[in-house]
Amino acid sequence: MTVPRPDSSQIPDEPGAYLFRDRDGRVVYVGKALSLRKRLASYWGRPLHPRTEAMMAAASRVEWILASGEVDALMLEYNLIKAHRPRFNIRYRDDKSYPYLALTVSETWPRARVMRGPKRKGVQRFGPYGHAYAIRETLDALTRVFPVRTCSDAFFDQRRRARRPCLYYDIGRCAGPCVPESTGITEAAYGELVASLADFLGGNYKPVLRRLEAERKEAAGGEEFERAAVLRDKLSAARRAIESQEMVLDRSDDLDVIGMEEDDLEAALQVFHVRRGRVMGRRGWVVDKVEDIDRSALISSFLRELYMDAEEVPKHVLVPAWPADRDVIEAWLTGLRGSRVRISVPARGDGRRLLKTVNQNAKEAFLRHKLKRASDFGARSRALADLGEALGLDLAPLRIEAYDISNLGPTDKVGSMVVFEDGLPKRSDYRRFEIKGVPGQDDFASMEEVLRRRFAYLRDDGGSSRPAAGPADEPVKRRRFAYPPSLIVVDGGRGQLGVAEKVLADSGLAIPAIGLAKRLEEVYLPGQPEPLMIPRGSEALFVLQHLRDEAHRFAITYHREKRARRALRSPLDDIPGVGASRKKALLRRFGSLARLRTADPDEIRQVPGVGKALAQTIYDHLHSVTAPGQASRKAG
Repeated sequence: MTVPRPDSSQIPDEPGAYLFRDRDGRVVYVGKALSLRKRLASYWGRPLHPRTEAMMAAASRVEWILASGEVDALMLEYNLIKAHRPRFNIRYRDDKSYPYLALTVSETWPRARVMRGPKRKGVQRFGPYGHAYAIRETLDALTRVFPVRTCSDAFFDQRRRARRPCLYYDIGRCAGPCVPESTGITEAAYGELVASLADFLGGNYKPVLRRLEAERKEAAGGEEFERAAVLRDKLSAARRAIESQEMVLDRSDDLDVIGMEEDDLEAALQVFHVRRGRVMGRRGWVVDKVEDIDRSALISSFLRELYMDAEEVPKHVLVPAWPADRDVIEAWLTGLRGSRVRISVPARGDGRRLLKTVNQNAKEAFLRHKLKRASDFGARSRALADLGEALGLDLAPLRIEAYDISNLGPTDKVGSMVVFEDGLPKRSDYRRFEIKGVPGQDDFASMEEVLRRRFAYLRDDGGSSRPAAGPADEPVKRRRFAYPPSLIVVDGGRGQLGVAEKVLADSGLAIPAIGLAKRLEEVYLPGQPEPLMIPRGSEALFVLQHLRDEAHRFAITYHREKRARRALRSPLDDIPGVGASRKKALLRRFGSLARLRTADPDEIRQVPGVGKALAQTIYDHLHSVTAPGQASRKAG
């Protein structure tokens, strides 16, 4: 154990969170406690679980932060884990990126679309769904009832400029908000459509079904048979959309059901979101149990992970085991919802049956994960061990940084740094470099600039010369870029490796480095004139290939972005006072730069955000710049 035991009298007997840090100041574990004094004393007062013992061996000191109560300590622990991502805290990973049905309610004319990823401002989401095609089938049915647009913004603008709605308007599947002057749709009427669709997706089906049925009967009674047939089709479409959501309860309850399957190292969790008795969405997670945690503590931790950034908290949550700190979790969820939230373990009835179904889903997901992991994890471990042995390293390189340079002639020179941890890409630690101090095309000098910039930061903030780490809320910028790698890989041969050796020596850093030549079986080592030949088909070579491809891809992507931005420059970019928003407004108003050139200052003033002086400036600038094509005509 390397962590000095703090004096108990200095540790407050109050709620809070505590952090264990390693020698580099990196947070390796975060926990919370009702009494910091009693909880921290347990790390020195009894035999430790092997995982906890490993954490204590990696740590070098402990810090703590006070909280005003148990609920605040819960939230503080969550925020610290999210900020520092300690290696000995359990890690939740979505077993896939589930799609949502989203309504872009912040737009003037909202659209319905399939969306993945985190919640975005101004977007109302429904789901998640198991598959994207399930959303598209639901949308296909619902746009017959609620003719909300589903087109992209680019297509919407195209139809607006053409002053002609698309085919979806002609067949009654869209209200035609792109040309409201022709279709007659108003913002208020369209807003009612969107609100009705959102209400329907939220599970409030009966008002829509009653309205459609009443309108159909009225049309049939008035012998408006064509209208009655259209309403009949809409009614059928609405019922199909409802049937796509599985009915699991006889009563209209709102609840979340959590199922779990676990072993000593990992766990799989599944959540069914039930609204008004129907399953409106489901999600799954896989957890690495890198800390000593029992079933009840895992449930408690997962509830916090699930609801900390949730859009909605139901009034009832079914779980497979009572969570630790149940009263604290319920109090916190009640505060989020604004009314009482109950957590329970059902013993009988519909709740027990539903929990059994969700547990079975978790068991199947866990089995699929294990089958996949069995091949991946074993291969990664062997590959890193083989690579360390082939390179003569004392330990397997658990953190590897690879560097590549991309350029096309003397312009837009860029560098990339990609990071692999435990044989997998760690994209949150990737970095991109714009080469600033190298004239012309010089790969060696470009590589030197990138490495000096990176190692200077490592020397100043991550090495032994770095000042002692500050309090727990130190700037987050130190979290990733300042950690020393186990191995450095530069794309290239002897020359690039020589550059890396020189920069490392100048920086006073002792980090193993290799050069990876274009032929993957050639690896250059310091002090060896001949390259190391790694056999084709070996797992060590696979790791190096993955590294080189990822570094090359990342550098090329950045290079293309810079080149595209330069190619898309417009004369408007050089006008003082015209930023991205005004440029967009000008082009939206006139349609093209050519039409803007034909406008006089009074017409330009009609654009929102453009005053008299700026309109004159724009006019003068555009007429002092030769329009494309004019120079060639003059030259002819």
